[in-house]
Amino acid sequence: MTTPHVIVVMGVAGTGKTTIGPLVAEALGLPYAEGDDFHPAANVAKMSAGTPLDDADRAPWLDAIGAWAAGRAGRGGVVSCSALKRAYRDRLRAAAPAGAVVFLHLTGERELIAGRMAARTGHFMTSRLLDSQFATLEPLGPDETGVVVDVAPGPEVIAEQAVAALRRM
Repeated sequence: MTTPHVIVVMGVAGTGKTTIGPLVAEALGLPYAEGDDFHPAANVAKMSAGTPLDDADRAPWLDAIGAWAAGRAGRGGVVSCSALKRAYRDRLRAAAPAGAVVFLHLTGERELIAGRMAARTGHFMTSRLLDSQFATLEPLGPDETGVVVDVAPGPEVIAEQAVAALRRM
């Protein structure tokens, strides 16, 4: 990348956004923000109860992440955010100056991701919501600026592949 972008690490729950995001940020010398920290308490409670969020629930969360991205425009940063729908990504892009936001879509097989979710502890997003995540997911369109990286390898390899792809943009 020739100019500092805000990189949104996106994908369904369990793809490793919280693990890969900081690794990418460190490799690029950028600050990292955990997208889950932007959720209102009501969203966390809803997901903890196994209830998927709807678009109205996601709006204030996306707006908060968008505000963070706008504040980092021109300086760069990395933030995790599922950004499952095109409309969500459009909302994030609209919050920052044109061209400031790019996406790193972490993707993988459902079985692999479900296994990783089952192994983690203390997270409000339960594996019961994984099917709704995949049902909601709209992969990056050809006109959306971003890269797609498979999550089958280990975190360090995923981060290396992501950084290499981002630098080629």
